[in-house]
Amino acid sequence: MATIFHNLSSYDPSKVPSAENMRFGIAVSEWNENITGKLLEGAVNTLKKHGAKDENITIAFVPGSFELTFAAHQMEESKKFDAIITLGCVIKGDTPHFDYVCMGVTEGIARINATTNTPVIYGLITTNTLQQAEDRCGGVLGNKGDEGAITAIKMVDFIWRLKK
Repeated sequence: MATIFHNLSSYDPSKVPSAENMRFGIAVSEWNENITGKLLEGAVNTLKKHGAKDENITIAFVPGSFELTFAAHQMEESKKFDAIITLGCVIKGDTPHFDYVCMGVTEGIARINATTNTPVIYGLITTNTLQQAEDRCGGVLGNKGDEGAITAIKMVDFIWRLKK
């Protein structure tokens, strides 16, 4: 469903398991920091709201969104996390750079998800304008960071339930 039809911060709290014993890695792009900083704030606040402890949330900053795949892979390799959340923002410009970055990150995160046992949550905002990005980092359409945190919690719970 398109974001314009669904607020990124809307969810039923009663359907979110406790994150009290879960460990999260968050990889955040420094590029478009005015957007990614708000995504990070949303993710961390939402994780804590559902019981995650400060000591179980590790944040790693990378220069740009393209580097999110490498950071997520390294975090997964460390085996320190139950889930990894990637947060970035790519705003379309006048060159095809946007397409290459978006495709590279998308394929990279999908590859990690398909080949490892740690869920990597795709929190990359890809927009045509700065306003669209602002709308998705705590603006009128909610916060993609909130959505990433809820997805991470639910995916860890999914894995834990499979192991029972």
